[in-house]
Amino acid sequence: MKRRDFLKSATALAAGAMVPAPAIWSAAKADARSESLLVVSESGPNNLDIHGIGTNVPGYEVSWNCYDRLITHEMKEGPGGVPYYDKDKFRGELAEDMVVGDMSATFKLKKNATFQDGTPVTAKDVKWSLDRSVSVGGFPTFQMSAGSLTKPEQFVVVDDHTVRVDFLRKDKLTIPDLAVIVPCVVNSELVKKNATEKDPWGLEYTKQNTAGSGAYRVVKWTAGTEVIMERNDKWVGGPLPKIKRVIWRMVPQAGNRRALLERGDADISYELPNQDFAEMKRDGKINVVSLPISNGIQYLGMNVTQPPFNNPKVREAVAYAVPYQKIIDAVMFGLANPMFGAAADKATEVKWPQPTKYNTDIAKAKALMAEAGYAGGFDTTLSFDLGFAGVNEPMCILIQESLAQIGIRCTINKIPGANWRTELNKKVLPLYVNIFSGWLDYPEYFFYWCYRSGNSIFNTMNYNSPDMDKLIEGARVAAAAGDMPTYDTDVKGFVDLAFKDIPRVPLYQPYLNVAMQKNISGFAYWFHRRLDYRTMVKG
Repeated sequence: MKRRDFLKSATALAAGAMVPAPAIWSAAKADARSESLLVVSESGPNNLDIHGIGTNVPGYEVSWNCYDRLITHEMKEGPGGVPYYDKDKFRGELAEDMVVGDMSATFKLKKNATFQDGTPVTAKDVKWSLDRSVSVGGFPTFQMSAGSLTKPEQFVVVDDHTVRVDFLRKDKLTIPDLAVIVPCVVNSELVKKNATEKDPWGLEYTKQNTAGSGAYRVVKWTAGTEVIMERNDKWVGGPLPKIKRVIWRMVPQAGNRRALLERGDADISYELPNQDFAEMKRDGKINVVSLPISNGIQYLGMNVTQPPFNNPKVREAVAYAVPYQKIIDAVMFGLANPMFGAAADKATEVKWPQPTKYNTDIAKAKALMAEAGYAGGFDTTLSFDLGFAGVNEPMCILIQESLAQIGIRCTINKIPGANWRTELNKKVLPLYVNIFSGWLDYPEYFFYWCYRSGNSIFNTMNYNSPDMDKLIEGARVAAAAGDMPTYDTDVKGFVDLAFKDIPRVPLYQPYLNVAMQKNISGFAYWFHRRLDYRTMVKG
């Protein structure tokens, strides 16, 4: 699709958003409207288990609402008065008490906690679940390692209702890492009954079935079409939710999702085009929440092990060719924080995200291509996640158009959302757009995931730098020791190095945009950027 065709189609989409959309509320009309929530989105989960292979981002939403963890975050008031998770304060979810010692933390479980089949939650379930998270491999195991949680021996059953987590080392990220989505507690006996010799952790069973103690359980899932969740009335992880039933429908056309909202048939939608969010904000008929995604960056990644992107001058040329402001204006409609164009004489700060000093400069980009030996350009592919096509496709069209001016001829490669994480983690895509948001809102955490050498699954660029690794590790050690001067130096050092080597080009810090009916309250912002049904109320 050429840019002019995209702009025409965007205009047509906005105009067509008001035409009648498919009626999809009929199944919910039988319920009390105040106790049911209809959510519409572009894509849905490919797996109900956060521990599953290649579980996509929508799958996080299921896990968050259907499983409990030992602890969770306290809330505070965020921008615009929206409840926002407090990254440094925690409370019990399955745990009624937490005692953090010098080299361990002990958790007392709530004795009335049960799984959704009525089975009591015990310390053995917690240990089995934590053992599972550090053993299944892939994203879950890497996530746990970010908090120095790597060995089953670290998780000790003290008695039926007490678990101890031993620390391998002092790490500021250990306790926060126990509050993310991955260390969820699974009904171990139920899952073990459905495990096999080839699948000892029962991943095939939990891919299709929820087996938690959380506030909701999945009663129906049709992949790519619909997820229906019902409230667990015996949930003890927090106040009993007001919403009894969640119907989550996949509606691929953004115009239909907007129309369903505007005529009152749907309660909540996200993944709409930013133009729609901007227009609905102006109209004022629908509430639109827009918050910067914590520790989040939309970026253009390059595989630095493959020619021509193994050439630093080519990567720098790409950084100067990106049409940054066009993307902010024509794709994001201003709903993003720019991550480009910092003042040339401005020092790097001890923070993340922060903008680079790159700006669009086609002449400089062409000169760098010539210096790299690619004056005639080259052919490549530019890949994106089709599950988030509303942003990714127009962005890739603009990037394709701009890179063509310096001789980089891109074929756009649209990868279905269900396959995106798997294809990305193969680390063979030469050029791609993606978003990463660090669940733990600390610079060293983001860089641990995205720039560290070795097997970090979000280092999709195959970037390998001993100097970078040393700075990241230095910041982690300094943070744990409270050595802030060293910490500040190391953070500035790894940010500077990332901008110098430029294996990925930061584009912007995106906003989380959620549109909802005016009678919906209780929306809360979480690090995972997904909906938490547990606090929502429908008036």
